Amino acid sequence: MDDDLERMSREELIAEVGKLRGGIRKHRDSSGHELCWHHPALWGLLPEKTDPVPEVPEWPEFMRGCIRYRKSLDEQAAGAPRSDELYAE
Repeated sequence: MDDDLERMSREELIAEVGKLRGGIRKHRDSSGHELCWHHPALWGLLPEKTDPVPEVPEWPEFMRGCIRYRKSLDEQAAGAPRSDELYAE
């Protein structure tokens, strides 16, 4: 799957690592309401070009997942700043 890496020069590999690190940092630095969004740009950094369509849970199960995710932030990032900023479309 990653055979292309074997054919890359040192400079190409360094550029690839830089691109991947940039994408990971952008995702990592998501905050606030950005945490809830679909992030196809992250997997778009991979060389295989696909446009995966996610399987989307029905609303009740989706909302349970959102609540569980938010609770996990309380546990894993208990000291993180909190915001009461409203979501604006």
